[in-house]
This record gives sequence, structure tokens and C-alpha cells, in this order.
Amino acid sequence: MPPRSLEFLDLPILHRYRDEAISLDSLRELTRGNPLRVANFLAHLDPNQRFYTGIINNNDQTLLGCVVQTEGDSFAHLTYLAPSSLLEECVAPVSLIEYLAAQAGKWQAHQVLAETDEDSPLFQTLRQSGFSVCSRQRIWDLSEISLSVDFHSHWRKQKDVDLIAIQSLQRQIVPPLLQQVETFARSSDGLICQADQLLAYMDITYGPRGIFLRPLIHPNTDDMREKLLLLLASLSNRRERPVYLCVRSYQAWIEPILEEIGASAGPRQVVMVKHLVKIIREEKTVPANPDTAWANPAASIRQNAKATKD
Repeated sequence: MPPRSLEFLDLPILHRYRDEAISLDSLRELTRGNPLRVANFLAHLDPNQRFYTGIINNNDQTLLGCVVQTEGDSFAHLTYLAPSSLLEECVAPVSLIEYLAAQAGKWQAHQVLAETDEDSPLFQTLRQSGFSVCSRQRIWDLSEISLSVDFHSHWRKQKDVDLIAIQSLQRQIVPPLLQQVETFARSSDGLICQADQLLAYMDITYGPRGIFLRPLIHPNTDDMREKLLLLLASLSNRRERPVYLCVRSYQAWIEPILEEIGASAGPRQVVMVKHLVKIIREEKTVPANPDTAWANPAASIRQNAKATKD
């Protein structure tokens, strides 16, 4: 059967698969927990995000998947596929993933993202569905780092006037390939560390299950070890929630510092993207004349030679 939208009568399947979802969105998983928990499914009512859950039945096997787009983003994100017990042996995920990507296209999304472990069988499935690797990442757990000293922090909350400086820092650090799918500075919880110029920004997402950090740090930043410890001391309302920091491959120089201060590294993951918008290049013939000779020099030379003979 072809994929379709999740319906009310399918809700018991969510409960059945509640412990078998494979996350494709690290931020959402680590800050909100199991995507098939009732509380997380109620997030579908959030007006600031678009959620779509698809389902497919194939030979008495039922698979689920979800895609989400946050308001203001030009891209969408696959959040999970379930159940894990069938994903390794079933070819249906390809059609389901393509169906979810098509839904993102209806939202005018330009790309769809997905994250998975390098050794996961879903890596090949995503490639068969038109995804390609755009980056790699590792999630570091900073929860067990002890802060025995009460530091005076130089980090402060971002303000609206910081937006241009943050965007400039992003253009310097994030590779052009990722510029369209790496968004910073939208979170009001972001922190910046600034001296003469902005060299360090930390995007922060607070969730009931954890705190997720995304760094934007220039290699010229001094005393990075101390600044990371200061940052941990600056997190507001942390309580007992774990703290995670996502290091993309273009910021890999931070990893030895994280290891030095006692952070724990997670498995390497691939960040994959499927482009939904293609640039169409159409060839056109440009008449050769003095105003357009730059467009087709050869044609201009031929026309001038003909005019000389005449």
C-alpha cells in the first residue's frame, strides 16, 4: 500500500512502538526525549512548528515516520522512523521517506535534513532516498563536568542588536554548503562572549529532558577551555538536566578541549540533506551586437567578418 497520513485509528500503533523509534534529530531527542511519548506527540499542536506523521503498511508490517519544519526555516527535518525492529530488513522506509520529503516540499521547504550514526543501516536507506552527506558531527555530554570554582562569567544573553554580528560570525565559520540549513541567533536563550569583537556564540535549546548547545566559535578565540567552563556556570535554571554540546566537523578543533575538561563523546554521526529545489539552467541564443558581444564572442567575430565581406 502507498504511504498515507496518520489517522486517529492509528494512534494505538504509537503506543505499541513507543520504545522502538529511531531518532533522526539529535536536538529534539536529547531535549524532549522519546518522540512517541504522549507529551511529545501533543507538540503537533504547536502553532510555531509544522508536524506531519506518515504511515505505510507493507506485507502486514507497519512503519511510521515524521517530518517537522520550524516557523521561519527554509528546511525541514526528519525526526524519527519506527519501529527499529523492522527498519533493518524492510525496504518500505525508502518510499516512506520519499513521501515525507514530498510533504516537506508542500511546505515550500528547500531541503530535508536527517542525522544518523555512521554505522546505522539507515545510512544506506537515506542515500537510496536521495540524501547525501553534508557534514559530520559528534554529541558531547557535559553533564559530569564539575565546577568547583565560582567563575565570574563574561557570557551574556544575546540581544537584537547582536544579530548582525552573529550572522557575520556564521558566514566566517559555517561552510557555504551548510549556510542554508544552519540557523543561529533565533533563540532568545543564546549567549555571546564578546571582547573587542564577537568571536564566540552559543545557541541554547532548553527542553524538559536536557539542554542542547550548538557552538559558533572562531578559531582565534583565546582561553577556550576557561570560556566553556564559564558557559556551563552561566546556564540559567539548569536544575538536574543533562547538558549536550553538538560539534559539527567544521568546529572539530573544539573536541580536544572538551575531552580535556571531562566531557564524554558520543558516536560519530552523519548529517544528511535532500535537496528539494533544483536550479534550472536554460540555454538561450543571444544575438551578437556591440552591446552583447561579451555573451558570445565567437558569434560576434563571425558576424563582424560577414559584415566586412558585404
